[in-house]
Amino acid sequence: MTTEQAFDIIIARCRNIFVFKMKDYGPSWRTMRPISVVNQLFIKAKRIREIETTGVNLVGEDTIGEFMAIVNYSVIGLIQDELGYADNVDMTADEATSYYDKYIAQSKELMSRKNHDYGEAWRDMDKEAITDLIFNKILRNKTILQNNGKTLVSEGVDGNYYDMINYAVFNLIKAEGQHEN
Repeated sequence: MTTEQAFDIIIARCRNIFVFKMKDYGPSWRTMRPISVVNQLFIKAKRIREIETTGVNLVGEDTIGEFMAIVNYSVIGLIQDELGYADNVDMTADEATSYYDKYIAQSKELMSRKNHDYGEAWRDMDKEAITDLIFNKILRNKTILQNNGKTLVSEGVDGNYYDMINYAVFNLIKAEGQHEN
């Protein structure tokens, strides 16, 4: 299976969760300020790193759901970056899902280009290293937000969100490969 095919399978699952959550809560996340979205990602990545480091999981839920949440919160981050946050829910679930599809398509295109140039290096990386890259991207976005969204020579928060989506998908692909063994 190609990376693009595996990406599509993983994203279909993430999208289903996004859509179901919209049925439960609507796009209530529209009221989240940028730092709140970054902190949601921080919580997810921190839990994954803790479980990977200690091997202890007292909640009992695996990290698959956390990586899927990283995909979905990263898309939310991209939407919020484009539109800004709102004081109330200002879009429908269908509109939010359209934005989701837009950003996932852009993420897949970026992933395909980078995979070509990097020779799919992620396949030879350890899952923990990919998790660390996600964690680093979160910390970068925290710093960028502390600097009022400005960077001197680096990409902005959007580039980090796209990378987080793709790194989380890579670890989900790796997790599926391990489940097949």
